[in-house]
Amino acid sequence: MNPSDPPSCVVDASSFQYVVGVDIGMESCSFCVCSPEKSLLQQLGVAPDRILIGLEATSRYGENLYHFLEGHGYELCLLHPRQTHEFAQRRGLRAKTDKLDAQTIACVLLSGEARRGYVPSELIASYRELVRLHTQLNDEVARYRNEIHAELSVLFPEFTQVFADPSRPTALALLQLYPSARAMAAAPVESLTTKLRELAPRKYGERTAKLLVALAQHSVSSGRATAARATSLKILCNQLQQTQKNLALLEAEIDRVLVGDSGATELGSVPEFGPKTVVVLRAELGDVSRFQRMDQAVAYAGLDIQVKESGKWKGQAKLSKRGSGRLRRILYLAALRCTRLEGSAFGAYYHRLIARGMRKREALMAVMRKMLIVAVHLLKTEEEYDPGKVAVAGAG
Repeated sequence: MNPSDPPSCVVDASSFQYVVGVDIGMESCSFCVCSPEKSLLQQLGVAPDRILIGLEATSRYGENLYHFLEGHGYELCLLHPRQTHEFAQRRGLRAKTDKLDAQTIACVLLSGEARRGYVPSELIASYRELVRLHTQLNDEVARYRNEIHAELSVLFPEFTQVFADPSRPTALALLQLYPSARAMAAAPVESLTTKLRELAPRKYGERTAKLLVALAQHSVSSGRATAARATSLKILCNQLQQTQKNLALLEAEIDRVLVGDSGATELGSVPEFGPKTVVVLRAELGDVSRFQRMDQAVAYAGLDIQVKESGKWKGQAKLSKRGSGRLRRILYLAALRCTRLEGSAFGAYYHRLIARGMRKREALMAVMRKMLIVAVHLLKTEEEYDPGKVAVAGAG
């Protein structure tokens, strides 16, 4: 890829002697070699820079192949799966095989419609890896908490009268030792007191131990499948503890990546952008220099308006939601928070739009777009954040 060519630019295959379409699989790849005259070839005997190779973005599967080919001087074009899928639909292809997919990729390159996809730098790739795993582990933590609540509602419903949140460290440790009302009722008060003082000496002691035993002895638990459910509860508690430890390790690594990143420093100067918002913005926006206009950044985030009209019929205008869902989610949470934050420039912008008669949902979307535009501007220009400029432009 020519460094002067911005990502998403149209690829001209006519300047190459051959084009190659590669369909990437987990264990193998299929390829199709064509010339600009669209004739199939078997042997290539030209310099690597005379060959254009197209690969479909497939998460991690194609990363090693991409960088291997890049290191050997081949011209590469990473294609978005949506682009190749729509092209195949236009061709009327009914079958789908690896060989046909490779041929479709080659034909996309020859069509003059191919647009280069974005290949993240080392820094952005690190952000994306860490942020996406962090999101996944956070979702797992929420799932484990819900499942622990569900198991407790049968095994020992009264437990939450003592520990309102059974997913706290003290409660988790206790549940691994006494995972049911039956086990808690049979526990010696002295042993339970000792364990509580060991776990949280300033908060719990003999009084808490006696209360837990009394509640267990008079529990409304049915006692059905107690052994199996107790085993499930102990495993869930252990899984939650381990996932929380992994989250702490992950957050330490994210903090390490943030150190020395000037882009993160500039985004952090916006009071409405907390540490998590900054990290997600850096991961999902990537290199903002590829956005030649702000509306391109808005469309990338899926915050552009999709309009459907035909004759006299007019459909409902709504967000396209074609871009990064993680980016929209973090902007939504940041926008929602700023509406209640005193002294927030974005909050003032929101209330100004409401005063003009805009509906709350529409005003919130406008704030999300404004936050995105401010973030892209700061990353592009490296200027200092000026809250006075937030509401200078229009609502979009």
